Amino acid sequence: MKRILLPAGGAVLATGLLASGLSGVAQADGDVSRDPMATSTSQAASVVSFWLASNGAALRQATQYTWDSKEVRKVVSKGGYSPDGRPGTTAPTGESKSTGRAQNVNLPKTVGKVFFVDGSGKLRWCSGTSIQSNYRNLVSTAGHCVYDTDSNKALLDRWVFVPGYYQGKAPFGIYVGKQAFTHYDFDTYEDYDRDYAFVTVYNGIRFEGVKRVNRRDYGRFSGPKRAWGGSSYILVTRDAGRLGDSVGGQGFAWNQPTGKTVRTFGYPSAPHPDGNKPYSGVTPKHCYGKTTAKAVGAPWLKIEEHIGLKCAVTPGYDGGPWLLNYNNSKRLGYVNGTTSTFADQDGNDRIDYITSPYFDGETAAVYNAAKNVWSGKIVGPNGELYK
Repeated sequence: MKRILLPAGGAVLATGLLASGLSGVAQADGDVSRDPMATSTSQAASVVSFWLASNGAALRQATQYTWDSKEVRKVVSKGGYSPDGRPGTTAPTGESKSTGRAQNVNLPKTVGKVFFVDGSGKLRWCSGTSIQSNYRNLVSTAGHCVYDTDSNKALLDRWVFVPGYYQGKAPFGIYVGKQAFTHYDFDTYEDYDRDYAFVTVYNGIRFEGVKRVNRRDYGRFSGPKRAWGGSSYILVTRDAGRLGDSVGGQGFAWNQPTGKTVRTFGYPSAPHPDGNKPYSGVTPKHCYGKTTAKAVGAPWLKIEEHIGLKCAVTPGYDGGPWLLNYNNSKRLGYVNGTTSTFADQDGNDRIDYITSPYFDGETAAVYNAAKNVWSGKIVGPNGELYK
């Protein structure tokens, strides 16, 4: 197990600080780090209120989360891979019927945007996907889309997942993060060879409008609410159910051979290093191809063992899944990677390559710890805060 210290702005992650200004203690068990996010329904309701205020204005104002474009460089191929055990898989969960509509039926409903507030207070997003778990409440994304590697905070604030996101709309609801699971080496040492995370989420909240109320009714209401511009509003919401019941859950695979065909998904938006911006970040895009048979190294991030794929997307795509054995008709496959970095292999200042950590037995240990944790719901049948 490597222990790598990355100089991210001269700061080392300080575990134990929670999203949304909460405070708590991070826990580690072997290779697995567990960090609480919104630990109560009242905290979760506050997070939802933040993103849904003014008809989802914060969702529309968010921009892609990325590092300096100068760090987009050529990656280096080196030796092969050595899986740390036998290959394994967890089967996906089929999509259930839903009243929501995916904006592009050729793409999986499981894919969406992860929204959060970074250490500088900016509204940001990454990509992510619903992944199968025992309680159908789990999101797969990149580690740097959960932990703030650019400040002295452990977790990114006000973390939510919006599957099927499109232009400020949340067709299947908003899912608030409850607990983050990542590899100890990423949480503690910012080791990008372990740049993956699994986040348990509460039942979703489906937004059905805003009602302006007086101060007395505002004080009595225990559900999501927000004071804005000198007025008081309650958010008319209802429980959207478990994430996996609404959109399904991708499977999971580890210690798989490289050189296999995968489909990757995400929401690219940032410009290429040359300034060209071909993507808006409004709708998800995808790539298709075979992963590298050799390990990929990125010296500027101290990466020693990633897999790579030819794919000319841009940041905003990070955190999105790499799906093995993807079935177009079912729109399901097996998460066998997550977009971590972007590279320019031909030196023309255009991104043409993406990389992911290799998913091995240690990745499976993090996933297995996350998939067995229950979350619960935020609102009751009348939109009230669930006790």
